[in-house]
Amino acid sequence: MVKRQREQRGHSTSVVIVGSGFSGLGTAIRLKKEGISDFVLLEKSWDLGGTWRDNTYPGCACDVPSLMYSFSFEQNPDWSRMFAEQGEIEDYLRHCAEKYGVEEHIHYGVEFTGAEWDEDNHAWHVFTADGDEYVARALVSGVGALHLPNYPDLPGMERFRGEAFHSAEWNHDYDLTGKRVAVVGTGASAIQFVPRVAQQAAKLNLFQRTPPWIQPKPDRPLPERLRKAFRRVPLLQRAVRFAIYMTLEVRSVAVLREPRLQRVSQWLAKRFIRKQVKDRRIREAVTPDYAMGCKRILLSSDFYPTLNQSNVDLNTSGVSEVRENSVVDGNGVEHPVDAIIFGTGFHVTDAFDHLSIVGRGGRKLQEAWKDGMEAHKGITVSGFPNLYFLLGPNTGLGHNSVVFMIESQINYVLSILRPLLRGEFTQADVRQSAQDEFNARIQSKLKGAVWSAGGCQSWYLDANGVNRTLWPGFTWNYWWETRKADPRDYEIQRAGAR
Repeated sequence: MVKRQREQRGHSTSVVIVGSGFSGLGTAIRLKKEGISDFVLLEKSWDLGGTWRDNTYPGCACDVPSLMYSFSFEQNPDWSRMFAEQGEIEDYLRHCAEKYGVEEHIHYGVEFTGAEWDEDNHAWHVFTADGDEYVARALVSGVGALHLPNYPDLPGMERFRGEAFHSAEWNHDYDLTGKRVAVVGTGASAIQFVPRVAQQAAKLNLFQRTPPWIQPKPDRPLPERLRKAFRRVPLLQRAVRFAIYMTLEVRSVAVLREPRLQRVSQWLAKRFIRKQVKDRRIREAVTPDYAMGCKRILLSSDFYPTLNQSNVDLNTSGVSEVRENSVVDGNGVEHPVDAIIFGTGFHVTDAFDHLSIVGRGGRKLQEAWKDGMEAHKGITVSGFPNLYFLLGPNTGLGHNSVVFMIESQINYVLSILRPLLRGEFTQADVRQSAQDEFNARIQSKLKGAVWSAGGCQSWYLDANGVNRTLWPGFTWNYWWETRKADPRDYEIQRAGAR
């Protein structure tokens, strides 16, 4: 193979971070706290916040308790609610960026399109949509999994004359008051915005493919006296946070180790449906026929009551066609609509397909992941030295806060970056054997888990039906495994060495 020489051009820095959500900002803050300032953070938008900047649909809020959905080193005593809403989380991230001085490192309006490993200089050449280039010793991907809206392929959609948008690209300039609205999807976003849309729309046709399991959302305002106590005694907040953490961890026991506990939750969820939904036909339609936990368990106390409203119609026959001013369901019934809103989620297991990331020997990431995306500890991929994925394969959660996972991953990455940036070595490439062993171990656990054996299809699974998304166990197990990188798992090279 003839090596192509690359000239050293463009912006030169030690570390390039991509994305300004929890992952990217968390990495930037930790670098600053370590005394490392030679880095840049690339953000495709003109503001920070990631998914909490993009998702501004009515009712958007976190389904993890606020006290857990924050950095451990920057806990917020002033959350207004048990489950924070979108704007408050976005404000929190902005506060973190300002407090720790990382905004000066953010390059806004710079869209990451790919990167190529320079084998001669042991550096990443990072490319952007405007043709600019950055050269860095390490590349950290903090792009997350919930940033590429997934639009369904509906026949005739191009003919529709009304307004159409995805929940992650909400058109706030379009007034839904008095309009006939079709909502496609009943996932995590839809159950939050549907109750709000139903209050405005003259008619709402809700198209459901698969009903989710829904539990009551124990949301309430956090009283000022409690917030004042958190401000005065930070240790109290840490104690409450730990109690919430342990409570959430119990969920993984039900999913992985004790199915009988999940059956109790399933019985309670069915009781919740019977209590909140009046019509028997609708109750049957919204009761899942798969094991609870197979798909993401959702939290809402106002979605089911919305289905009782006279202006809301639940349709389970699917969408067969879209016409100029209507939607035709699977039974051939035409429903006149003025607007279509897609609550159809995001590209997750294929989230990197649009990027051109080229590693050692000219091997593309898509080639390395042709049989499914996988990484060592969900962070490093063999053949792609000095490249780190945050919230990478099999590090998502269905029971606790992903911010905990992100912080664990940042600790792991820093255990490699410290000696790399000190010049002790120039390249660390995870061994294929270490990566294979790790993934064989977690996939063996996932095979018998409810996500794979619960009788449903979900975005947890890739095209081959393999779970490439979730971590199969306690989060403290993951924390323990990622406290620091094991040098034996890596091929370490110095400049010029082969």
